[in-house]
Amino acid sequence: MKTEADTRAEYIDPMLISSAWGHNLTEGSKVLREHYFTDGRMLSGGQRGKRKFADYVLVHKNQKLAIVEAKKESEAPTQGLEQVKDYAKLLNIRIVFATNGKETYYFDMETGRGDYIEQYPTPEELYRQVNGEQADIAERVVAEPFHKTKYDPRYYQENAIQTAARAIADGDDRVLLTLATGTGKTFISFQIVWKLFNAKWNKRADGRRPRILFLADRNVLIEQAMGDFNPLEDEIVRVNGEAVRKQGKVPVNANIFFSIYQAMTGGGDTPYYKDYPEDFFDLIIIDECHRGGASKEGNWRAVLEHFKQATHLGLTATPKRDDNIDTYDYFGEPRYTYSLRDGIEDGFLTPFKVKKVSTTMDAWSYAPGDIVLEGEIEKERYEKEEMNRSIVIPEREEAHVKIMLREIDQSQKTIVFCMNEAHALLVRDLINKHKASNDADYCVRVTASEGAIGDQWLRVFRDNEKTIPTILTTSQKLSTGVDARNLRYVVLMRPVGSMVEFKQIVGRGTRVYENKDHFTIVDFYDNYEKFDDPDWDGEPAEIEPVEGGDTIEEAEKPVREKTLKETLDEVMDDQGEPKQSKKIKIKLSETRAIEIDSMIETFYFGSDGKRVSAEQFIKDLFNRMPEFFSDEDALRTIWSHQKTRDEFVDQLAQRGFDMEKLLTLREAFKAEDSDVYDLLRFIAFDKEIISRGQRATVADMSFVDSENEQLNEFINFVLLQYEQNGFEAFNDLAALIATKYGSNAVVTEMGGVEKVRSSFDLLQEAVYRS
Repeated sequence: MKTEADTRAEYIDPMLISSAWGHNLTEGSKVLREHYFTDGRMLSGGQRGKRKFADYVLVHKNQKLAIVEAKKESEAPTQGLEQVKDYAKLLNIRIVFATNGKETYYFDMETGRGDYIEQYPTPEELYRQVNGEQADIAERVVAEPFHKTKYDPRYYQENAIQTAARAIADGDDRVLLTLATGTGKTFISFQIVWKLFNAKWNKRADGRRPRILFLADRNVLIEQAMGDFNPLEDEIVRVNGEAVRKQGKVPVNANIFFSIYQAMTGGGDTPYYKDYPEDFFDLIIIDECHRGGASKEGNWRAVLEHFKQATHLGLTATPKRDDNIDTYDYFGEPRYTYSLRDGIEDGFLTPFKVKKVSTTMDAWSYAPGDIVLEGEIEKERYEKEEMNRSIVIPEREEAHVKIMLREIDQSQKTIVFCMNEAHALLVRDLINKHKASNDADYCVRVTASEGAIGDQWLRVFRDNEKTIPTILTTSQKLSTGVDARNLRYVVLMRPVGSMVEFKQIVGRGTRVYENKDHFTIVDFYDNYEKFDDPDWDGEPAEIEPVEGGDTIEEAEKPVREKTLKETLDEVMDDQGEPKQSKKIKIKLSETRAIEIDSMIETFYFGSDGKRVSAEQFIKDLFNRMPEFFSDEDALRTIWSHQKTRDEFVDQLAQRGFDMEKLLTLREAFKAEDSDVYDLLRFIAFDKEIISRGQRATVADMSFVDSENEQLNEFINFVLLQYEQNGFEAFNDLAALIATKYGSNAVVTEMGGVEKVRSSFDLLQEAVYRS
């Protein structure tokens, strides 16, 4: 029977070639085969979810025009139409072809109509179908190649670049791009500028290169942006307020200008920006434009009004909300949006976990003998939102710091967000008191009052090759503009007021880095509740309530009036360390109950996007598993064979029990070194959870080929991989052979392909044999 590969080779490729999509393509045209455009969601243990790819993408004049979805000859040509339509939406592609080689179906995403065709359109025909008549400058801008870097733009970056460049070339005066933190907004803005610059677009349409102003509100953002614009460094100048004062004039001898708005608005009664003619700039790019720049009273509004003849391109990471409505009123709806949820799902951003810290210190009622560092006692009871604002209780903060240090890996980079600068100072000092490290610069404060010293520490912290400083304490300053890819912990020791700021803070940790499959938010102020907001666009992998000595039920009781010492004694042991919390019992049926550690109880998100407790998640899993197997032997049979195991894993994921959640659930039973199979076996049938090492040992003892030393060596290697990485080690035999030997030449010495495959399959059965 012919395969999908046969369809491509025998039918699709010749048809494309006959329509001029062959080897002698016109300039700017190409056929992308098996075009992967996502990396796959990051999973625990360095694993990845499935990557998305299109069978063919047809490109002409550097514009992706169509997708071809291939099916084998025996299937209906439109069998994969719905999937490829989803891909077309992601890639901003208008035309879709679905084919089994014998028949080809043409579908227009814009009109919603389709029909069968005899042959593919030529590159030029397809280009005109998609674009129609367009101005020469618009065609030149869109067709202008991207600047070549080590990596091609990701699909969403290309979408944003092409969409914004076309809007600007078409004469739109205000353009907004909304892209999550960590998705490369300055790289996108550089590529837009590169296209406009080389196509010689400008507002006067006179063929000169454009003059462009890049505005931000912090020096660190300008420095990062200038790094991305380095290929145009000969065209760049920075507008520096101090330099302007000394020289008595603003710089004009460049095409691309960078400035913080404070520099542009300096100069007293005659701000420096007024030294430029109103039509001097063709394009103004406003980075982080949601931070008040577009409101009538905003810091940038006067600058934007002066240069109103220029096109204004706004970059923001936050979708429309009440607290940034001015931005959207000014720029209009975004031309392109790429959310945090999208980035995590595609594997371009790092997922996160949340540890929710609750203690009986979350509120405080004054009692005689309590010592307060600052503030007058004006009422009987203070809520935690008032701590470090109205009053400061150093013993409370010291207990919180100890809990924080217990819950993080102290060798990993961490940012602690504090109530204010004074609180950041106190937390820094307490960390230095209780840290494990002996390095004098292990923890430093980076706030506005630290000035140049703080900025220098931030530069060092952002260097992924350096491990010191490891922890930064701050209040507001680091909520944006910190590109620290290896950041592993974000600690919230204050309430975060707005969703805009919350997304910015979460975005500090989402950047991808080697061997970083997640980062962790340690939350002392219930900020995690913002995940329930309908405007939140990306859920955490899970939320772990961390109890400072109380069960959840006890923590929810009204706080009794007691002395501070009594309150601390409930949380800390005799050695002054945080107490371990109690167990939570989960009743699964009339005859079955299990316990999990309340300190690492997990909150999950179901297939409907709603947050559910660990108790409910386990109950739901327990109740759904009989749909898949009737007894332990059936589960073992499913799990012992890769095909049925993969199908089972996919079915679980479709019901909201995806592998990432199951891998994390093991932590609730202190079983991180076990197989997911044993977790399911325990929940379904109350069987003991055993480690992967135990399974590997038993399998090794029962699985020996006395005649083939080479095969035995390979089996031992596979078992070691299983012990280290779990059942995913069984997913790719060829990759295991390549990892061990570098090539498949050794297969012959192991008895041949069939012998190795058979032994590999039998080994899996041996691993999961009771």
